[in-house]
Amino acid sequence: MGKLAYTKCPFTAEQHLQLLIKRKLIVSNPEKVLHFLKYIGYYRLSGYALPFQIKEADLSQSKHTFRDGVTFEMILDLYIFDRELRLIVMDAIERIEVAVRAAISNTLCEKYGTHWFMDKNRFHHTFKHDEFISDLRRELKLNTNGELHKSKDVFLRHYYEKYSSPEFPPCWMMSEVLTVGRWSILYAHIHPSEDRSKISERFNLHYHIFGSWLHSLTYIRNLCAHHARLWNRWFAITPKIIDLHRSHLEPNHTFYAQAAMLHILNSKISPDSHWPMKIHALMQKHPSVPIEKMGFKENWHTDSFWV
Repeated sequence: MGKLAYTKCPFTAEQHLQLLIKRKLIVSNPEKVLHFLKYIGYYRLSGYALPFQIKEADLSQSKHTFRDGVTFEMILDLYIFDRELRLIVMDAIERIEVAVRAAISNTLCEKYGTHWFMDKNRFHHTFKHDEFISDLRRELKLNTNGELHKSKDVFLRHYYEKYSSPEFPPCWMMSEVLTVGRWSILYAHIHPSEDRSKISERFNLHYHIFGSWLHSLTYIRNLCAHHARLWNRWFAITPKIIDLHRSHLEPNHTFYAQAAMLHILNSKISPDSHWPMKIHALMQKHPSVPIEKMGFKENWHTDSFWV
């Protein structure tokens, strides 16, 4: 079949409100609903409305009809839960990201010196090192003379005002510039593999597992940064499963598995953070949210793994 031309017309917030009412959503405060439709958007909220709608298999109802008794507040509660969940996840990721930067930087600086990342021999031959260096110049906003064009970072300005070479600051400074995604790519191409093992040992993981988890970590961080839904998501990039924690990482496409991965890493880095209890407290704050959609079982928090 050939593709169709998109011909739908945009709706105003008022029109979307009438559409929700027509679909039997209970709206007790139309002005409040209009406010959220204007400042969150109908399309974004609709992703959280789907679990409250009658399945299309029920042909006696029109498409997207809400089940009896569903209120706008129920949809909004689920949306707020997901937003607060992203903040809790970012709290764990921040700790892990800083630790990963330090582990890679310290390990390789001690062995190869301050500017190991500039030596293409430190990477597998498949790594596009020239492109990486060009990307660094763009990220630092270096001009054609290798001078810093503009930066709000005092440490970068200090380096380029005082030193003429090497072209880039030492690794511990660069670690503050590179994203966790960049570190994930760098780590995957570090050569020889013994160097990757030395780094992953700090987290009690095999380097293959650690590389996979860094990739998953980058994916989750990007989801959070772009305000994507974590609740009821099938995660496309998944962490490799280790036998020691198989029961908590399998199936690994659920949020439960991602949370388990974050907890394992965070327990090594910051054992006193009690991060899982933040998730449990959030669930208690929003008791109507169906946590099974994320892979959690009832009383999951009593498992010794999470304590």
